Amino acid sequence: MVELDAVAFERLVVDELDLLPDDMVDGLDNIIFVVEDRPEDGTLDILGLYDGVALTERGQYGFGEMPDRIVLYREPLLAICDTLDDLHDEIHITLVHEIAHFYGIDDDRLHELGWG
Repeated sequence: MVELDAVAFERLVVDELDLLPDDMVDGLDNIIFVVEDRPEDGTLDILGLYDGVALTERGQYGFGEMPDRIVLYREPLLAICDTLDDLHDEIHITLVHEIAHFYGIDDDRLHELGWG
């Protein structure tokens, strides 16, 4: 298990976001990225969460709407990683996975694409 404080972990998340392809992040609108220690239920089984309405399901999405959120859970991600390189990879995979949900790609399709 990798040990990293919250500030260093958030820095890694920002670094990984910066490495994502422009065509993946350019379409992100009214969304925030958040790091939390664990999901509300305290489990270590969930690495990330997309909390919002996917682009494919939006009707009228007007000015003043609360932003969608992509949450990365620090403790579960740290728990599955043996090295810092593993952590970089898992953060990257989790970001891509949750951003895909924003674009309306479901878990079945993500598994087919190798991102599940």
